[in-house]
This record gives sequence, C-alpha cells and structure tokens, in this order.
Amino acid sequence: MAIQAGQRTRDGIARSMGMADYADRQISQLSGGQQQRVFLARALVQNADLYFMDEPLVGVDAATETAIMTTLKHLKSAGKTVMVVHHDLLTVEDYFDHVMLLNKTIVGYGKTKDIFTKENVQRTYGGTLRWMKEA
Repeated sequence: MAIQAGQRTRDGIARSMGMADYADRQISQLSGGQQQRVFLARALVQNADLYFMDEPLVGVDAATETAIMTTLKHLKSAGKTVMVVHHDLLTVEDYFDHVMLLNKTIVGYGKTKDIFTKENVQRTYGGTLRWMKEA
C-alpha cells in the first residue's frame, strides 16, 4: 500500500488504497472501511507535510486498519508529520511512537514509552482504570 512519488495522482492513490474499482461510486454506496480509505486517499492526494486525522480507525475492519496504519507509517518514513486522534488505548503502544494525553490541558507529551503510563492514563481519564497490561 505504500504510495510512491509517481502515484500522487487521483488514480494512483485510489489504486494504492485498494479503491480503484470503486472510483465511480457515490461515497454513500461504500462501506465504513471503504469510506475511511477514500477520506485518507483524498487527504493524500494533497501531498501535505502535515496531516491531522480524527479517529481514522473507527468503524473499520482489521484489513482496513492494517492498510491505514501501513500508509501512516509510509508517510512518516517520507518525512511527513501525522497527528491522529485515537481512543483505542490497547493499540497506542503498537501504533504510535509519540503520544499527547489531553484532558482540558496537556497531561503529557513525548515518546510513547515514556508518557503512556498507567499514572498518566489515569490522570487523563480520571477515576480508576484497569491497566491494559493487567487485562
């Protein structure tokens, strides 16, 4: 799914996202995962240096989640910055190398291994949480 420099056209990105066969369909005719791929492809065609994404993995199947994360990793390796709102605490450590925890103000920001701790997550979400590694 990696997008090469020569694929930055609408058709090239649609092909790399596995959506070329659906290019002529209305977005309402696509599944949730297909819609997410189209939204990501629409952003990628801009070839920006900075991408903000709000919950790009919500409502997608495992194959689409893998495809999206592969694309985000490729963007990173191409020198792009990607900021993602993500609430699935079980996958944060696997998917992101830096994290910002917010609760009205910044609770913590930095390398995931340093910031994504039980204490910081509890400060962010409040109350008592069952820590993921114990689950």
